[in-house]
Amino acid sequence: MDQAEMMFPRTGRIDRLVGEHAEMLSERLQAHRAQLFPPNARKELRRFTSGEAAQLLGVKDSYLRKLHLEGRGPSPEIRAAGRRYYSPDDIQALREVLEAGAKSPGTYMPGRRPGDQLQVITVVNFKGGSGKTTTSAHLAQKCALDGYRVLAIDLDPQASFSALHGFQPEFDLLDGGTLYDAIRYENPVPLADIIQRTYFTNLDIVPGNLDLMEFEHETPMILARGDNKFFFTRVGDVLSQVEQNYDLVIIDCPPQLGFLTMSALSAATAVLVTVHPQMLDVMSMCQFLLMTSNLLGVVADAGGDMSYDWMRYLVTRYEPGDGPQNQMVSFMRSMFGEHVLNHAMLKSTAISDAGITKQTLYEVEKAQFTRSTYERAMESLNAVNEEIEDLIQAAWGRRPEGR
Repeated sequence: MDQAEMMFPRTGRIDRLVGEHAEMLSERLQAHRAQLFPPNARKELRRFTSGEAAQLLGVKDSYLRKLHLEGRGPSPEIRAAGRRYYSPDDIQALREVLEAGAKSPGTYMPGRRPGDQLQVITVVNFKGGSGKTTTSAHLAQKCALDGYRVLAIDLDPQASFSALHGFQPEFDLLDGGTLYDAIRYENPVPLADIIQRTYFTNLDIVPGNLDLMEFEHETPMILARGDNKFFFTRVGDVLSQVEQNYDLVIIDCPPQLGFLTMSALSAATAVLVTVHPQMLDVMSMCQFLLMTSNLLGVVADAGGDMSYDWMRYLVTRYEPGDGPQNQMVSFMRSMFGEHVLNHAMLKSTAISDAGITKQTLYEVEKAQFTRSTYERAMESLNAVNEEIEDLIQAAWGRRPEGR
């Protein structure tokens, strides 16, 4: 053995080493999940304080107390010192009670009305670390809490969105169950058969795993054979099967501009591009936009529908005290104007800490964090998501009052 081999011994076949590491990591993650959630247990969403429920509903806490005393709507759980707590189902039931007595339709139930188009929002960027999955998850959950009927689709083979919602792909999706099953070219299954309920009222999910890569492998062969099967219509076609059941579809796209992403973009009514305000990330986004424009131009020429209600850039992991980031945000706003969302998603330890336990900030208890840290992060998330909800309402020809 020479000196180099003594200092850097060979590890053997890389495929075996990677396989061993994958197996060890998978077992450790499964043990971690079993510790957080016992076997056969499903994640459950916490109950919300009366103040949180009132804020979600857009009413005063005193009015919720009045409804409770009058016996209207669900009865909250009463804890120490008479504090009232509401489940997500309770909040939805309260929405229905309040909507029944509202002067204007949609005051408390903001979803689709007759004639409204299903809103399909694709969240995209092909650079990792842009906050794409974090954005998708918090947007889907906030819209569900606000009364929209939401279908979330994890189109990323890495399946981080699925993991946040209690699915560990290599254990929970052994027999399929991803969107690939519905969009594959041979023997597709109805989309309704693979949609799963989540622990969030109003939020269903189509989870993801590595099976999604089969679509990337099969599509070039279909194209080479000249089969008259347009890959870019696959996602839109299956969404049409369930569109009456939902107000919104939020698609967490993979960090690449492949056939899955292009099919999702073809099905979309809106596009949200996440971008971290640093030079390398913005340069990467430039390449993404150039490639997207060229490829979607080809799709449009082939008959794909490339009309969108809106497209916006969302600044993520933003640190207001960082001078270079501020310069980059100003640079983007000077070029793209109103296409950059007014609000940015702040970088926050609260969001990162919640992720350690596979939760979002909407799931965790405020008491787990320093009050100022939690409130700063929550204010940022709500501002971003409510701005997007305003865009959804505008696409339906209306805007919510009071914003």
